[in-house]
Amino acid sequence: MIAAATVTLTAAYAGSAEARDQIRVVGSSTVYPFTTAVAEQFARANPKFKAPIVESTGTGGGIKLFCSGIGPNTPDVVNASRRIKASEVKQCADNGVTKIVEIQVGLDGLVLAQAKNGPAMDLSRADVYKAIAGQPLGKKNTARTWKDVNAKLPANKIELIGPPPTSGTRDSLNELIMLAGCKTFPQMKEMEKADKKKAEALCTTLREDGAYIEAGENDNLIVQKLVANPKAVGAFGYSFLEENQDKLRGLKIDGVEPTYANIQSFKYPAARPLYIYVKAQHAGPIPGIKEFLAEYSKESTWGPRGYLARRGLVASPDKDRATAAQAAKTLKPLDPASVK
Repeated sequence: MIAAATVTLTAAYAGSAEARDQIRVVGSSTVYPFTTAVAEQFARANPKFKAPIVESTGTGGGIKLFCSGIGPNTPDVVNASRRIKASEVKQCADNGVTKIVEIQVGLDGLVLAQAKNGPAMDLSRADVYKAIAGQPLGKKNTARTWKDVNAKLPANKIELIGPPPTSGTRDSLNELIMLAGCKTFPQMKEMEKADKKKAEALCTTLREDGAYIEAGENDNLIVQKLVANPKAVGAFGYSFLEENQDKLRGLKIDGVEPTYANIQSFKYPAARPLYIYVKAQHAGPIPGIKEFLAEYSKESTWGPRGYLARRGLVASPDKDRATAAQAAKTLKPLDPASVK
């Protein structure tokens, strides 16, 4: 069986005019700058290999490409700002991608931020839910200003600039802020008991009247929009806040500031792990994959004092880094049963 599988995989490359001799990475805009930095260092340290191609396609779009099959026309690695879903693992398997290696590369915080010269606000997850949900508590959202949501907030127009549905950051916004904020209301808990699917839709379906503004997969564009509109609020990964501290300030969520220490300890309520997923079946035909993973999993890369920390990546706890480094070294496939 192993020999037959190897022949099939090799054939997918050998007969193709597009056979590749460099690694291709797609996926999350949040993980993109970290993987790009690793790709650059990998190329400097391994001149016999071509520098990897790294594209920002969003987590959902990247996983779809990654799971489309094996062979030179499909990516080798996908960046993800959320964990892969069971439905995506199945999609991969249906297309012959049966050996997926999961590597947690670090932690991030989904931050809400505004321009430094904007009106300071401290928000709760309940505030955000009431501000941008399409039908908070089952009723049409008529709030126009933040003061309509919470009398303690300024009477500024609600404008929250954030990621599109294809982004893993949007999934994190839904799960870590919208769902959590929604569930603070007793009536939503009762609705969840009656019809969980309907209740979750009410929690995560966003307004379409301009209060929530999709900015595409380019988080730097959100930063530019916040600078241009100081009263607006943006949602993106912590590293973009870290890179733009001269222009932006992070808002407290439920009283907790988005700092490195608060994210690493998960005290910050919107902290999340970041991943790369690797197609182990490509580790032979595509040169450099093992060496690329070796570079990514060095302490001098993703450790607390590594070069990715200087770019805003929050290092995973020691135990998690050790587990991830072992997966990078052995290419041990993810157990599909462990994914929800």
